[in-house]
Amino acid sequence: MTDTAAEDPSRIDPSTRVQLHDLAVRRDRDEWIVGRMATRTFVALPAAGARAVELLGRGMSVARTEEELRTETGEEFAIADFVRDLTALGFVARIGDRPVPEPEPPPASLPWLRPRHVRFALHPALPVLVAVLLTAAVVTLVRRPGLIPGYRDLLWSPHGSLVLLSGTAAGWTLLLAHELAHLVTARAAGVPGRMRLGTRLQFLVMQTDISGIELAPRRHRLTAYLAGIALNLSVASALVLVLAVTDTGTTAHRLTAAALLLALLPLPFQLMVFTRTDVYFVLQDLTGCRDLYGDGLAYARYRFRRAVAALRPGAPAKAAGAGDPSTRLPPHERRAVRLYSAVLVTGTAACLTFMAAVTLPLDIALLVRAVRGLGPEHGAARNADSVAVLVTLGGVNVLWLVTKWRDRRSRRAGGSDRGRLRRDAP
Repeated sequence: MTDTAAEDPSRIDPSTRVQLHDLAVRRDRDEWIVGRMATRTFVALPAAGARAVELLGRGMSVARTEEELRTETGEEFAIADFVRDLTALGFVARIGDRPVPEPEPPPASLPWLRPRHVRFALHPALPVLVAVLLTAAVVTLVRRPGLIPGYRDLLWSPHGSLVLLSGTAAGWTLLLAHELAHLVTARAAGVPGRMRLGTRLQFLVMQTDISGIELAPRRHRLTAYLAGIALNLSVASALVLVLAVTDTGTTAHRLTAAALLLALLPLPFQLMVFTRTDVYFVLQDLTGCRDLYGDGLAYARYRFRRAVAALRPGAPAKAAGAGDPSTRLPPHERRAVRLYSAVLVTGTAACLTFMAAVTLPLDIALLVRAVRGLGPEHGAARNADSVAVLVTLGGVNVLWLVTKWRDRRSRRAGGSDRGRLRRDAP
């Protein structure tokens, strides 16, 4: 018998059978996480949805799957529409006799690195070693508070260009190590992972996409999220111990103090959860939210529309837009999303205000001063400083613009949802 869906992939008949790709499944509270590791696409399904995936994966037709679910739950489900959703997610390999075309999956960073190579990253003893190292550093600082560095330790050399270039090199090296910690830990859990540059508001960041870690046990998930912070704390703790055995005033001591500050400086940024930092993903996991940022942003927009409508007496009720988007969420998620939306709005406003009032004027002033410092009349040292500022500061700003443009183009092309954990239902 000919399957009409084979002639038209968009047409799903009751007799249609589909072949699914290899999918991973994990239960999470009252839902099931279903995903395909090859494409880093994952979805949260209710129990009926997970059961539908199981039945379709066994080769049951659409009609037979509907009948089985009706018998088990007493409810009716539109399995044909569900199959279309699975196809859009890239979970369906064949509809009838016809293969479903799919785009090339995103490449993984360091593909030669296998889980067996980095299995140590998930060993239970590793967090204990980090805690011991951190405790030793804290005890050392308590006993010798004079070792605590200040911002002046960053100015370890009288040559500004040398300080700027060395600080930039050390900062990016630590940033790369931070992201490698995420990648290595995720790879140990069997997740491919991909590192790339990104932007968070006015910040240029390096980020690691570890989509797929949602299918790992909670201890592995939290370890992957916190691996970067643990690396920074470990490096800083080791540097504290080095400070304790070097003579004050020596170049080695000054360089170590500067490196210690550079290792600690990224940590306060991790508390800015409104920019989706490592701590944000920990909060999202602990609260059981699927898309804390996306749902929080949707709720903030809803409250903004309500506020604008309230300022316009006599305006039609539909001016406030659709209803409260948080009402469709489970109660535990609804509370977290509403609280997070307040943090999101407040934090974003504070960051943008600081950028407009401090960061942007400072960058412009430094760039203008650097341009004015160029020329044969200023001498070699002044010219070298100006070139260092232009290359370092100007390069970072140009890189931010290029990265922002690339990400915006990717979102317009429909790639922004890849790896985002979303909900679906049969």
